[in-house]
Amino acid sequence: MDNYSQALNWAQHYCSKAERCSGDVLIKLGKYKLDEASTKRLLENLRKENYLNDLRYARAYTMDQFRFGRWGRIKIRYMLRRKGLAEADIQEALEQIPDDEYFDLLKALINEKQKHYAGLEAYEKKAKLFRFVYSKGFEPDLINQCLDLSTDY
Repeated sequence: MDNYSQALNWAQHYCSKAERCSGDVLIKLGKYKLDEASTKRLLENLRKENYLNDLRYARAYTMDQFRFGRWGRIKIRYMLRRKGLAEADIQEALEQIPDDEYFDLLKALINEKQKHYAGLEAYEKKAKLFRFVYSKGFEPDLINQCLDLSTDY
């Protein structure tokens, strides 16, 4: 069996176990030392047989990180860009997050974290809460809007 066939079999198996993006597959394919044309042909083959779909990956990653990682859109966008996905796929994936659920998650994160800052002054508490949810990837204007709605200061 030649190197290309081995790489293709490995890639099909790798992509069938979990949702993968092109960037993940390219990194792992390095061990097969394929030339650029063979690598491109292999990726096209995986896409044609529906083993690999970057939009599908972006959608799954977005919803997983939103629901389970409790990340905001900024952090999700950043991580998808690091994986080399197209901006159009990233944007489409982010648009599937319902705005009401997004705002509810932001409020829930703030409410949960407020308990940790019970003894602090209002301005210090607000600053710490802002930094916390900003590090989770939420937009500053939305954070301020949510913090202004809170009556715990």
